[in-house]
Amino acid sequence: MNLLLIILMLLLCLLISDVISHFIPFIPTALIQIGLGLGIAFIMKNNAIEIETEWFLLLFVAPLLYDDGRHFSRENLWKMRENIFGNAIILVLLTTVLGGFFINWLLPYVPLAAAFALAAVLSPTDPVAVNGIASRVHIPTKVLTLVRGESLINDASGLVAFNYAIAAVVTGYFSLRDAALNFTYMFIVGALMGLVLGLLIDWIGFILRKKGIRDATFHSLLQILTPFIIYITTEEIFHASGVIAVVVAGIAHAAITEHTSTMLAKEKVISENVWSVLLFALNGVIFILLGLNIPLSMGDAVEDVDINNWLAIAAVLVIWLTIFVIRFVYSYLSTAIQHVIAKNKQTDAPSVKTSLLISLTGVRGAVTMVAVLSIPTLLDSGEAFPQRSLILFIATGVILVTLLVATLFLPLLCRKETAESKEKDQIDFNSAIIKIFLATINRIKQETTPENEMAAYELISEYKRMVKRIQAEHNSPETDAYLLKLNELKLKGLRAEAGYLEGLLENDQIDKNVYEKFEAALDRREEALSNDVRFSVKYFLGKTLRIWHQFRRKYKQDPERLMEKIANVKELQTKTFQAAIESLEQEQQKTENKTDADIINAVIMGYQGMIRRLSMERSEFKEDDEERKEELRIKAMDSERQEIQRMYEAGEISKEQSKKLRRHINYIESATLDDNEE
Repeated sequence: MNLLLIILMLLLCLLISDVISHFIPFIPTALIQIGLGLGIAFIMKNNAIEIETEWFLLLFVAPLLYDDGRHFSRENLWKMRENIFGNAIILVLLTTVLGGFFINWLLPYVPLAAAFALAAVLSPTDPVAVNGIASRVHIPTKVLTLVRGESLINDASGLVAFNYAIAAVVTGYFSLRDAALNFTYMFIVGALMGLVLGLLIDWIGFILRKKGIRDATFHSLLQILTPFIIYITTEEIFHASGVIAVVVAGIAHAAITEHTSTMLAKEKVISENVWSVLLFALNGVIFILLGLNIPLSMGDAVEDVDINNWLAIAAVLVIWLTIFVIRFVYSYLSTAIQHVIAKNKQTDAPSVKTSLLISLTGVRGAVTMVAVLSIPTLLDSGEAFPQRSLILFIATGVILVTLLVATLFLPLLCRKETAESKEKDQIDFNSAIIKIFLATINRIKQETTPENEMAAYELISEYKRMVKRIQAEHNSPETDAYLLKLNELKLKGLRAEAGYLEGLLENDQIDKNVYEKFEAALDRREEALSNDVRFSVKYFLGKTLRIWHQFRRKYKQDPERLMEKIANVKELQTKTFQAAIESLEQEQQKTENKTDADIINAVIMGYQGMIRRLSMERSEFKEDDEERKEELRIKAMDSERQEIQRMYEAGEISKEQSKKLRRHINYIESATLDDNEE
């Protein structure tokens, strides 16, 4: 199959998986992507997509780990160095040795070296799937930091152990001394090469800037290419660990650039935006490829008459449980030992729950899949690799079991932490954004003058649309109550309009046909207030048809007569809106609740905006108004930042929330004030 078509198909599946995940949020996106990949694999039975381990590590693992290294907290890395390096190296070796002996005991027909290879390939953890779960479940920070930290290193340690075990099976020779020396060489030289090459590329960037080459796009592309350059150089020339090299380079790059981020602000923004798209694509495609390779990895074992499928499934579950127990016991004992040694220091006491969380978050993923698929089919002697199909089946099964178990049990174990987190944060991100936007609307009202009234209305309308969108997309008890009250008051306004029209009809001040058309319009507006998707679709389709009919009438009728009719309709519509405003103002005088009064005021403002829109043609919004609008927008941005600072100082939001809110405001500011400079 054409390579371009394959890439496009993978990216299309990635987009589809994200849409499905939006509507089924309780299923991690990773599982949905695996399911899509599996579906494609069954459709393309004769066109399996295979990818070599080295290519996979270069194209996917290198950029992902480089980015993780850039963003991983150096303070946390140093603070938790014992736990992180212990899990990444000691636990990997323990899993390889203990797991290998157990697999050989459980399945005697699997040679010991092959059993070690299987245990080694199952030792590296994959944090990508856990990140997907962490976005829905509040996993304790220390646990998440530990898992993310060990995943920076354990891919390298696990793959080195796996390659030596495979070499022992293929050649029949194994030297513990050679393995230990090579293991040490790959780690130390890999780290040194990552540091040297990372610093060298940053130095080249610095020299180019001094020479006047300051194009932000150029330097952003250089950063994207950095992990690929470092990985290839380290692996192909120095035969060290490219995985360790890109992690060290990422950490070094972050340390160098943290003091120059303000001087290179544009470059940083462009670079981060490009990285976000790249990481989104790589993370998703990894799991789609994993699903695509499931039939390839499990098919031979299923078709092999010498392998009992039920016994193979049982072996998967037993081996997963063994690796889980090894990880749990190591986590508990290592914490207990640290607690005993550091008696006078503040260290966490061993906890069964924490150890369970660390064990559950040790999800296996695509690195395991790709590595196990690289197992050769033949030995040096020409014989078939012993039990290759069964090893592939077990490795794939363990990957799926770890994903499913984490999906099912992490939310249960983290339920208390999630509840405590919600209690601690007085308002969530979306509520904070709404509050900021409403405060900004009030600021714009204060800045409104007769000269900039139209510009102010346009800007207020933009903010109101953003508020409505957030309220519609993120339902919460607060926003639900707000929307319920808002719709109730809008319906009251509609009833006031209907009452005014009925009074005109009773006094023969309006034609019956005109009344019926206005009544139909009121019915459609009432339907549009519903959150029901059917009403929304029906309203949208109806509006499209009405625009088409208006367009046809515009060219069929006499222009003068048409303009007269439009003027009459506008006058009548304005009077109905004024009747609604009077009704709502009476309601506002009665209420003592400030929130309700603010909501009534918002509805009144909506009516006032519609009256202004009727009284002023769109063409009247000229260049001067656009300039006034931009002036108001700058003041609005200042107001947003002031409100964020006020909320932070008042304890309404945390420091992390304030940073996230400021970034969100910066994105909006960048999008609205961008001059599209070449």
